Amino acid sequence: MKYPLRPLVFWPTFLILLAAVIASYLDLQAFLAVSKTLNRMILDNFSWLFSASSFLLVVLTAIVYFSPLGRVRIGGEDAQPLLSKWRWFMVALCTTLAVGVLFWTTAEPLYHLYGPPSSLKIAPGSPEATSFAMSTMFLHWTLTPYAIYLVPSLVFALVFYNLRSNFSIGAMLQPLIGAERVKRYAGLIDTLAMFALVAGMASSLGTGALTLSGGLSQYIGGETTPLRLALIIAVIVITFVASAASGLQKGIVKLSTFNTWIMLALGLFVLVSGPTLYMLSLGVESIGLYLQTFFSRSLFTGAASGDNWPQSWTVFYWSVWFAWAPVSALFLGKIGRGYTVREFIHTNMLYPALFTALWICIFSGCSLYFDAQGSGALNRVLNEQGVEHVLYQMFQQLPASGLMIAFLLFIAFISFVTAADSSTDVIGNLCSRGVTADSDLDGSPLLKVVWGVIIGSVSWVMVAFVGIDGVKMLSNLGGLPGMLIVLLASSALIIWLKNPALLAQPTAMQEPSTPPPAALSTPAHPALEPTP
Repeated sequence: MKYPLRPLVFWPTFLILLAAVIASYLDLQAFLAVSKTLNRMILDNFSWLFSASSFLLVVLTAIVYFSPLGRVRIGGEDAQPLLSKWRWFMVALCTTLAVGVLFWTTAEPLYHLYGPPSSLKIAPGSPEATSFAMSTMFLHWTLTPYAIYLVPSLVFALVFYNLRSNFSIGAMLQPLIGAERVKRYAGLIDTLAMFALVAGMASSLGTGALTLSGGLSQYIGGETTPLRLALIIAVIVITFVASAASGLQKGIVKLSTFNTWIMLALGLFVLVSGPTLYMLSLGVESIGLYLQTFFSRSLFTGAASGDNWPQSWTVFYWSVWFAWAPVSALFLGKIGRGYTVREFIHTNMLYPALFTALWICIFSGCSLYFDAQGSGALNRVLNEQGVEHVLYQMFQQLPASGLMIAFLLFIAFISFVTAADSSTDVIGNLCSRGVTADSDLDGSPLLKVVWGVIIGSVSWVMVAFVGIDGVKMLSNLGGLPGMLIVLLASSALIIWLKNPALLAQPTAMQEPSTPPPAALSTPAHPALEPTP
């Protein structure tokens, strides 16, 4: 095999996931009770840390951007970019929050409209609640989540390309604890972070299959059966595994480019055919409220009033982003070679946040408008039929709804695939030895196929026979360790801010390209979600 297996990363992740599936199958209620209790303990005891950490990452990003570190080139002054700036942006956009943004921007504002925090004394369904709902969407989906992804991605890019480290999540801690300690604990760190990603991918794939099945039922009728779910999951898995296995340039870039263009077309259609003036006006007004309350809302934990709204929404989101950030950082960092730190911040935070803000103005504004016109019609769909039906119901109010819902189904499919292929690419690399800054960076195609099959199988079993909540809860449990990894990794930026010259001193920390024979034999694999 070109890139032999790292058994201490592959097998623990696979066996823990298998044990979780078996436990949830034997006694789902007990399994959910335990996982929900653990989630609640984490959110109750560490809400302050999630809020403070996410806010500090935004501040740290701003400091780095305007510092001399911003001029450092990833890979050195002579490094050649892997991708053009436009393709780089499209890949970064489609592999982070695009899937979540597609669906949640229509449903989530309805939750905030009719269930604002009790401590803020906002009447549900009021004009104040409408402004609150929109401003909350900007808080949850723009600068802060992208900062959570950006910081570890930037650290990994500089460690991997400038310090010539190995392809590992643990490598991000090298500037803080040294190369030798990183080599000793890298396998454990990679396993913890990868498990959160694999569980999240299985959860997202199952949720995506349910969403696509709900859309298909509007055309072909019938119930969502295990067979229908199996067929949908199989098509998604085959597509994203083929994309990931074909490599960065052939598969992932082309699919992300296509996905970006069709999302732009969809957004333009809704902007032109929907309540354009209302969407833009409410969006601009709500951006003002978001900026005005950014500091207080970012650090809002509800402790003084006993309000648990932040734990249910904002802090929960930070936990999800932190769970995904360490592994996503490997892919985002890998594709940043040849550009400066400042350009990296543009492409991985500022431009995607602007795109998402415009998307929120269009889709959240449209959802709130049609809900008000129908006296709470979309909210009734949300409560009676579920999140996945709100977007389709909103499109029923627009021209050519039959054609556009079919187009929406296609976009949903492509969006799930583009989010999954980059994660599968990273999973394959993490489980492989010998992936270095000087290699082709594509890892083992076989491992990507194996993980794709495992993730597809797990998501089908959970969604068809057990319930997807079990895997989703497991994914969320990765928030605390993910946050600790990101915070420790962010210390590297503080060290480099004081002495950027350290990035010109490469260390020899690569794994040997030819591992001992004992490490050559073993098989492996899972994969999928963005963001909420």
